[in-house]
Amino acid sequence: MIKALIRSLKRFVSRVKQHLKQWSKPAIASIAVGSLSDLRRSRRDLVIENAMLRQQLIVLNRQVKRPQLNQGDRLRLVLLATLTEFWQQALHIVEPDTLLGWHRNLFRRYWRRKSKPEKREPRLSPETIELIKQMASENRVWGAERIRGEFLKLGVKVSKRTVHKYMPKERYKKSGQTWATFLKNHIRDIWACDFTVVNDLLFHPLYVFVIMELHTRRIVHAAVTRSPPDEWVAQQLREATPWGEGPKYLIRDRDGKYGKRFAAVAGGIEILKTPVRAPRANSFCERLIGSLRRECLDHMLILHRRQLNRIVQEYLDYYNRSRPHQGIGQQLPESFAEDNRWPTSQPEGRIASTPVLAGLHHSYTWTAVSSH
Repeated sequence: MIKALIRSLKRFVSRVKQHLKQWSKPAIASIAVGSLSDLRRSRRDLVIENAMLRQQLIVLNRQVKRPQLNQGDRLRLVLLATLTEFWQQALHIVEPDTLLGWHRNLFRRYWRRKSKPEKREPRLSPETIELIKQMASENRVWGAERIRGEFLKLGVKVSKRTVHKYMPKERYKKSGQTWATFLKNHIRDIWACDFTVVNDLLFHPLYVFVIMELHTRRIVHAAVTRSPPDEWVAQQLREATPWGEGPKYLIRDRDGKYGKRFAAVAGGIEILKTPVRAPRANSFCERLIGSLRRECLDHMLILHRRQLNRIVQEYLDYYNRSRPHQGIGQQLPESFAEDNRWPTSQPEGRIASTPVLAGLHHSYTWTAVSSH
């Protein structure tokens, strides 16, 4: 009997706990249903409930730093804020500026959707559009107005703007050969020249002038001076082209060192001036100067002009006769030939090492073994 009473008492306590949990759980009904139920409640009950909810929000703000709100929560808060003038005081988990930002975002979405143009079928028939593309691809030099004239000849009225719309976009690239194509087609007839500046021990500038042949990468001429006037630069070109032997084209930049006398000595050579601040237009000579600096001048302490001239001439000889070049298939500029093939069999003898530039580089060649 006592055991039965204890079991009944336990069941009663568990049911009371369940009812207490249900009473203490927040209502999960929608806002509309909750608002309708509030209409029959007294003002006193609503004020007390608001105070309780406010206190619970204060506690939650201490624990939850940033509550997660979905799009539905944002929309409902924005709509409710439009119904009361005290909406700023009613906000606890978000800032008023955040709510205003949500409202502006909704406004942008609304007008984006409202101003979205309706999809409409093109006024031109698919056959006409296809004919525009065909004319544009078959006649590469025709523009939109020329194609429009051809349509008028066929009795089809179409505007220039419409023709332009359906023409392939890649046709509007610049016509004619590029600079790289020009160099490739005329590389046998092109030389290039440029200056570089080297500072001596006392930080005085020394000018190194080089002329190279693009096809073989051969350094045709190199000279050093402290001041390169027009007469000196013209003399260097004269020494590089004895007996009138020279290239068809000569690439140079727009430096003021190339004056009237330089142009007079060039004579029949067509001077190609590179664009302003476009070193890639003279990329072959820029690469040569870069090699001269990295492989030689950056490792030397220059005392005077004669020393620098001796170093440059020694590097010129090494560059032309002993240094393989990637741009010409690892061949040597002095003995370059397009059909040249490296020997497949090793000659008899031993490999000798010859120091260049005081041992900064070495040149390796086969030498015959002495019979003694």
